Formats: sequence, structure tokens, C-alpha cells
Amino acid sequence: MYLRFGWVLGNVGLSGTLLIVTLSTAITLLTGLSIAALATNMRIGGGGAYFMISRSLGLEVGAAVGLPLYFAQALGISFYIAGFSESVHAVAPALPTPAIGVLTLLGLAALAYKSADLALKSQFVILALIAASLASFFLGQPPAAASIPPEAVPPKQDFWLVFAVFFPAVTGIEAGISLSGDLKDPARSLPLGTLGAILTGYAVYIAIPIFLGRAVSQEALLLTDPLIMQRVAAFGPLILAGLWGATLSSAMGALLGAPRTLQALARDRVIPGIIGRGYGEREDPRLATLISFGVALAGVLLGDLNLIAPVLSMFFLTSYGLLNLSSGLAGLIGSPSWRPRFEVHWSLSLIGAAGCLLTMVLINPLATLGATFVSGMVYALMTRRQLRAAFGDIRQGALLLGAQYAVEALDAYRPDERNWRPNLLVMGGAPRSRWFLVELARALAVRRGVMTWATILPPERASSERARSLSSSIRGYLQKRGVRALVKVHRAATPLGGARELVAAYGFGPLVPNTVMLGATAKPESFEDFSALVLMCWETRRNLVVVREGGERPPSGGRIDVWWSRKQRNAGLMLALGYLLQTSPGWRGSELVLRSVVDDEAERAGALERLERFIGQSRVRARAEITARDGPEVFETIRAASAGAGLVLLGMRAPLPGERPGDYAAYYEHLLAVTATLPPAALVLAAEDLDFHRLFAVS
Repeated sequence: MYLRFGWVLGNVGLSGTLLIVTLSTAITLLTGLSIAALATNMRIGGGGAYFMISRSLGLEVGAAVGLPLYFAQALGISFYIAGFSESVHAVAPALPTPAIGVLTLLGLAALAYKSADLALKSQFVILALIAASLASFFLGQPPAAASIPPEAVPPKQDFWLVFAVFFPAVTGIEAGISLSGDLKDPARSLPLGTLGAILTGYAVYIAIPIFLGRAVSQEALLLTDPLIMQRVAAFGPLILAGLWGATLSSAMGALLGAPRTLQALARDRVIPGIIGRGYGEREDPRLATLISFGVALAGVLLGDLNLIAPVLSMFFLTSYGLLNLSSGLAGLIGSPSWRPRFEVHWSLSLIGAAGCLLTMVLINPLATLGATFVSGMVYALMTRRQLRAAFGDIRQGALLLGAQYAVEALDAYRPDERNWRPNLLVMGGAPRSRWFLVELARALAVRRGVMTWATILPPERASSERARSLSSSIRGYLQKRGVRALVKVHRAATPLGGARELVAAYGFGPLVPNTVMLGATAKPESFEDFSALVLMCWETRRNLVVVREGGERPPSGGRIDVWWSRKQRNAGLMLALGYLLQTSPGWRGSELVLRSVVDDEAERAGALERLERFIGQSRVRARAEITARDGPEVFETIRAASAGAGLVLLGMRAPLPGERPGDYAAYYEHLLAVTATLPPAALVLAAEDLDFHRLFAVS
């Protein structure tokens, strides 16, 4: 305000200046409205912006902004003191600038360390100086014309560069927000104080250029004299006093706010908890104040902080943007818990968030990238630490809202082959004992599908508490091994009976498993129940994948053999599964071989040509192999050709119309017998109403 308003006015004129002031204040006003909504919907603690963001968007997001924001606040003290020191040195050249800075910092820190209440009361003196300086300015007269050589007048800058220079003048609300924990009634004081400050600032920022433009008609003077307000003022020294008051006020605000942000981070265990210890009746953060003093002192002694200044400014804007986003999402989700006494339409908050992002890019794109990178690194670190917050946030609500819209939209579409991806329901029991099934399911679902790991518990062992405990245990076991899966624990009298119940009922709207995967059962007494499950999958149009381990060796890479018959319904699904495996991390680089059996050598050349043509058209990285039948039993040929494979994919016969489980059990028993000596194998039954061959059609 004191040093740049004349320069802004000289570059873009009165109308441009008023537009810059209005645009800048509009962004801050939208943020203030969001703060008012958040503050009247939650019990506000210390930490200001960090507290609100972490309680809205989660501890990880709060820390990703809060830690850099703290350093921005602490180093900001150095900037304000540097401005004060340089202006004092200009008046008293005998006083060295570093000494002025250190002594000023010591005085302000002692005041803040002693008591926040005392420090805040000192601000009234500073406010009086600023008010007196403004009164002196508005009572002033046009200055005498100055003779300025043309070469001394800098070229005019474009609108957005001038906007970037002015915008920090409207970002001071962070100081008040950071003292949220020291307010008797934050829900009342934060909205009133923040919005009152924004509107008062806007009135002053509008009045100054109007008065200055009328008082100073010499454009060169506006562009060259940073203290043009002092020339205009009735009593020039009051402008200097106001400038000192503004720098000291900003420094004190940062010196009070930074330790409270650090204290809040410590109390949430983002940093060591001892730093968050409070002293006295008001829980003053003395340890955090000493640390902030050290950071600020380093900044003062370093002197030139211009290299990191743009990045630090970005953290303030990032916090504003996330405050807007927090309020906007909460309003958009509309959970019953969102009942602010100060209501703001969610669209205004989201416009504010977009405005903050746009402003960051306009001010300094490289600094925006730098701030985003630093915040991203902190977020990744916090995520790896897996901190458990004692409070909830709106992330689940946002995900539920997105899921709601997605499910409702999906329900309007019919299944289509080209959009198919596996939604696996894996009947796996305890994952520790069925790891081969875990690995195969993960390879199929990773990046391109969804996996639900299901466990059946008998009623006598499955109280509600036991089921919840087992679900949590399985989820933790899979997460530690990098397996992303939903977990479902179901209570049923028998495992296969429970599996049938899940096939019939598990899912939500259009989001139901399209493929059931389980290990093969080798117990003859279970064959009929197992066959009933196969018939259930067929009737409900769920694909089935029955996995045979092939001894003790789990499927973990190697050659993938797909036994292909263009006439069979299963062939397209088997090729899709083979392709998904081939492109998964555990099987990357595996050779995919499409194999087919012909009755004699005379058919071999034609069959090979057709299969190679299909592979070329389907854009799948695969090789064709045609084998002539050796003997009456086709499985003897299959066993010989696939002896060295890592996984063999074979089709299962579809149930016949009206076929009973007992009849299908005989076929299943025979299938187990003829595949007993194969390498790890997956027996596949395609039941969906889809032509899986279209997945590989030429497009």
C-alpha cells in the first residue's frame, strides 16, 4: 500500500488499478466467506488454516499444507523485518541494517514469548499509527512537479504482472486465522474479524488510488517515486510511521501465528509432540515460538530471500485455495453434519478455489510448481507414516458422492465388450494359506479391475465382533503386501453354500462382480455342492475361474498357454485373462501362446494361418502354436504341449439346459482327473452375455 500503489496506478491507470483491487479482494472475500462457513460448523482449535484444512480434507492434506505454511509464516517474519530495517536505515544511515533487524526481531519475539495477549494489545498502537498516516495522506495536497529525465522512467508493465505485484496486499487474513485457538468464541470472531478486515481493506484500497490519481497527474512521478504518498501527505513523516507500523504489525502477526501452526502440527503428532507444549492459562506455545525465532533469525542474517519468496507466497495461496475447497466440497456433499450458522453456497467456495489456483499460475508458474512439489512430498511422507487422526474429515463423503453419481450414471448403460474389465469375487478363505490365489487375482485386477476377497465363516464361530475383527485382519494383511482389495466376511453354514449366497447377493446396483474366482476342490463329497456353485454362476451370468495350483508351485510368471478354439464361448475370455496377466507387473515379459489342437497334420497349416491372422488383427503380443492330436485323448496332447508353462488356461463346459448338480459333478470329476498333472491351471467358464471375441476385434 505504501510503496507500490503509485507504481500500480502509473502502470495501468485508475480503471486498471480499481479492477486489480476488485479482483484481488474478490478472491480474498470468497476465501473469507469459506472461512466463515467452516468456522461456524466446527469447534475451532489452534492452528488456523492448518486446523480447518486437516479437519476437512484429512490429516495428510493438512500436514502437506501446514508444514510448508509454517515455514512461509516463520520466514515471512524475516521479510517484514527486512522492510522495516531498510526504511530505518534510510532515515538513520549510521545504523547498520542487520543490527536493526536482529534487535527488532529480539524485541518482537520477547513480546510474543511473554504473552500473546500483550502482543495483540501492542497492535492497537500500530493500528493508530496506520490510521494517522492515512488521515495525513487524505488531508494532503498535490505535490510540486518534479523534473524527471525520460531515461529514468521505467517502461510500463502489463496488467497481470502488476496484478501479481499487488496481490500480496490482500493476503493478510492468514495472521488472524492463525490465532484461532486464542479467541474466546472463534465461531463468532473469525467470520466478523476476517470479513470486516477484507471489507475495510477494500474501502481503503479503493480510496487511495482515486485520491492519488487526482492529486498526482505526472505519470513519471508515480512510476519512479516509491514514497509518492509521503509527497502528497499533509505531514510526510506520518507516512513513514505508518509504513513502520505496517511492517511491524505484519511481523508480529506472523510471529504470533507461526508458532501456533507449529503447535497444532505437534499436537496432531505430525512433528514431535513436545514442541506443542503450552504454557500458562492461554497455553502459549513458547517452545514453538523459540523455534520460529530461530527460523526468522536465520532469514534475517541471510539477508536476501528473494529466491524463495515466490514459493513462500504460493503456500499462503495454497492454504486459501484449500480452505475454499474444504467449504465447497462440504456444501456440495451436503452431509447432515454440515450445518454452518454462516451459510455460503458451495459454488462460491469452489469459484474461490479456482481463483486461487489461477492467481498462483499468473503470479509465478515456476513457484507454483515448486510449492506443489514440496506439498506433494510432504503428503507422500505423511501417507507412508499412516498417522491415525482422532478426528474425521469429509474425504469419505466426497468419495461417496462421486460413487453415487458414478453408480447412477452406470446404471443407464448396458454392459459392452470394449469397456469390460474384471470385477473379481475371490472365494479365498484365509489369504495366508491361499497365496497362489491372491497373486493370480492381483495380477488380473491390478490397474484394470476390482478385487473382493471373500471369506466364509460358520455361524458358531462368526459373531459380529469376530467377523469385523477378521475383516480388519485380512485387510491389514493384504495391504502390508501391497494387495489392493475389498474384503467381505460372510457367515454361512458351509463354505460352498456361503459362496452361492454371495454370488446371488453381493454387489450394488450395476457394480456387481462379473467373475468369480476360487480354488478347485478335490474332495469327492463336495463335488455336488461345487457343481451347484458352477450352475449358480452360469444362471446369474457370472464368469467362473477355477484355479488348480499344480502341486505346490504357485503361478508366478513364465509362459502363459491359452488353449484356443474360435468356436468356443470361453476362448475370448481366456485370451482377455491371458492378456491382463501378461501386462501385470508380476507377469510382465511373459510369453503368451495361443494353442489349438487339430485332428491331423493336414489341417495344421490352415489352422496356424487363421490363428496368426487373428493375432495380428487383435494387436495382442502373442504367438500361435498348432498341435496335431496324438492319440484319442486330447488331454494327453495338451499335457505334453504345456508341460513347461507357468500357467495354463483351459475352458470348462457350460451346463446343459436343465442339468442338475449331480450330473455336472461327474463332468467336473473327470476334468480334475485329466488336468491333474498339468502345471498351474485356470479352468474358465464365460457366462456373461458378452461376445468376448469383440474385445479383440479390429477397431
